[in-house]
Amino acid sequence: MFALRAIAVSLATFAVVYCASSLAVYFGWSRIRRWARQLPMRRLADLLFAVRTLPFILAAMVTAVFAVPSFLLLEPRGIDEPLGAIPLALGLCGAAIGVYGAANALSGIARASRMIASWSDRAKRFPCAADAPFDVPILRIEPVAPAMTAAGIIHPIIMVSGAAESLLAAGELQTALNHELAHVRRWDNLKKLLLRCVAFPRMSGLETAWLEATEMAADDAAVSSPSEALDLAAALIKLSRLATVETHLDLTCALVPRPASNLNARVERLLSWSEARQVRTKSFSLWYGLAAALGTAAICAVTYSQLLVHVHTATEWLVR
Repeated sequence: MFALRAIAVSLATFAVVYCASSLAVYFGWSRIRRWARQLPMRRLADLLFAVRTLPFILAAMVTAVFAVPSFLLLEPRGIDEPLGAIPLALGLCGAAIGVYGAANALSGIARASRMIASWSDRAKRFPCAADAPFDVPILRIEPVAPAMTAAGIIHPIIMVSGAAESLLAAGELQTALNHELAHVRRWDNLKKLLLRCVAFPRMSGLETAWLEATEMAADDAAVSSPSEALDLAAALIKLSRLATVETHLDLTCALVPRPASNLNARVERLLSWSEARQVRTKSFSLWYGLAAALGTAAICAVTYSQLLVHVHTATEWLVR
């Protein structure tokens, strides 16, 4: 009975923190985006992804670091106290969040695996694959769609349709491949998988904003001169006209996603490309992060026992 109550209290705590922080993110992310509008697209994409995954990380940390230890250390084992309807319902809600997230991720992996297998059927090695950094295989596929996409997480590959290869000039093809390689280097498919694990209603606006920032960040990483920017803009326009119907997969990064909602904005950014966009902003020092982490850990170490008492009081109120 003690173990079951511990599990129920832990899941209930997770559900409360996760839902409360998700609602805070839902109502506040647009303000954060406006505040960070001047950031480079790479930084903006990282910030939006961090904001989107913050509720899950925060709920998991509060549950593992505070709720579980406070219950195990301070809850009397000899008390046979039944669970009320509210903590039981919250515990079931926490379990449902975890089960739904896992099922959502597994279904996405299964669907992507089937489609990638069908696309790569009779695929051939692309001639320039030997020169690709990180030894990312580049395959020429027979289907017209997807025209060009980065697929896979642990073993990523880039797929290029024969139609896209014949349509693009050499410079356009190279910059398009650089765009897909940028997605691979930034582990964007893994991030998409993680977003499926932390699903929450009405978060599509934040996730769409992250996807748009991610595409623009890959555009910026793919070009280093005005001529390359023009080549990538031309590739986007040509490939957007190549196929009117294309199967959309969450766990792949197509050069021209469907629906291509921000295609015009991407082309305009590339046409107005300047060297100032290539200037690296001052990177965040790892020493600052380490100092902040050590300071936080020191504060928690000093006040941890008192925090456990307060958390246990809160969970006791929750159980009753």
